Amino acid sequence: MPREFRLPDLGEGIHEGEVIEVLVAVGDEVIDGKPILVIETDKATTEIPSPVTGVVREIRVKPGDVVKVGDVLMVFIEEGEKAPPQGEEGEERQRLEGPRLSAERPTPPAGPVPVGAALGETAGPPPAAPSTRRLARELGVDLRLVPPTGAGGRVTPEDVRAFAERPEHATEPPPSPAPPPAEVELRQAEPSLAASKVPSLPEFGRWGPVSREPLRSVRRATAKHMALAWSQIPHVTHQDVVDITELEAFRRRHKEEIRAQQGTLSLTVFVMKAAVAALKAHPRFNASLDSDREEVILKQYYHIGVATDTERGLIVPVVRDVDRKSVTQLALELNDLVARSRSGKIEREELIGGTFTITNIGVLGGTGFTPIVNYPEVAILGMARASVQPVVKGDAANFTVAPRLMLPLILGFDHRVVDGADAARFLGIIMEALGNPEELLMMI
Repeated sequence: MPREFRLPDLGEGIHEGEVIEVLVAVGDEVIDGKPILVIETDKATTEIPSPVTGVVREIRVKPGDVVKVGDVLMVFIEEGEKAPPQGEEGEERQRLEGPRLSAERPTPPAGPVPVGAALGETAGPPPAAPSTRRLARELGVDLRLVPPTGAGGRVTPEDVRAFAERPEHATEPPPSPAPPPAEVELRQAEPSLAASKVPSLPEFGRWGPVSREPLRSVRRATAKHMALAWSQIPHVTHQDVVDITELEAFRRRHKEEIRAQQGTLSLTVFVMKAAVAALKAHPRFNASLDSDREEVILKQYYHIGVATDTERGLIVPVVRDVDRKSVTQLALELNDLVARSRSGKIEREELIGGTFTITNIGVLGGTGFTPIVNYPEVAILGMARASVQPVVKGDAANFTVAPRLMLPLILGFDHRVVDGADAARFLGIIMEALGNPEELLMMI
């Protein structure tokens, strides 16, 4: 019996993806677990494996298509089964897809239908390419309101962009039937870019030329996630500076050994280890708040996310079990994760499950910043640029001034779970570890 293969649940609130590549053709033999499609979501590019061993009978998607969880991607004939006779193909498809509703729909009225007119529950979406539909979603345009100029009444990307630039394009779309309960629940669970109703934007074109670009992929996901984090977490920031002169000397002495093993001995590696020591001493920083049940979830594992700047936007790969790995292991693993994040080859599972996040903008400059907690975590540690500064040691009566390498640290935290005093103690442990390499080695 032919078997339909539908897009599986990708987890982490991901409900759709774009088909980047189809790796098989009709008639190809496939093996259970081997990749057949490449799907790009707003988090990562993922290979979709075959669910069976058999033969590809039908492919219902192509590159550029946007597919949702539950959409049929392919149809297979499993190993050891025979395809139905040619004459039974239509009957078999009818059985697989269910009864067709089009035959029961009333004949549409003769004559043109005005754009934006309510066509009732039986009207389908206007003809448009998948890429055009995706553009419409990104620009917040209802395709049913767009006057088509393409052949056969097809809506083109140019139609969508032209409509989006019209000040009146925010007109309410035609009424549509109420979504099923599952869809309502899905919409409610998905965060929006704005926590509340905000005024409409002015017509910026009145004052000069403007252009528009879609909020795509990772950037779109980041915008939603940041809005969610900022609206749900009462943020507080605690800052300090730590003397890392000795640590930097230690790093320089050993960086070539790590480079020879295809790794990078960055300052972030040491900060990860110091953070784990602080997390063990203050477990409420390695937690999440369950607001519904009014409970703090204390995690017994230490998976550290490292914010990574990529061409697609900010991505946070997660290094698992940092407490169980040596500095060398972390240097090699982090280098690999960062490289694959930037090349788009990171796996979805490597981007989830973090318990604490570190973000380092020091390589780009700046003396400080305010990091946003990576929801649903409780805290995030930021690192600004380390710089050589004159440091006074001693008291007013007897002191020395020496040049020292000072690193600004910024701890953002959820004030519902931890207090300012907790943050000061937590950051104090990290500073003690980073300020004394021997102390750090004893901690790990």
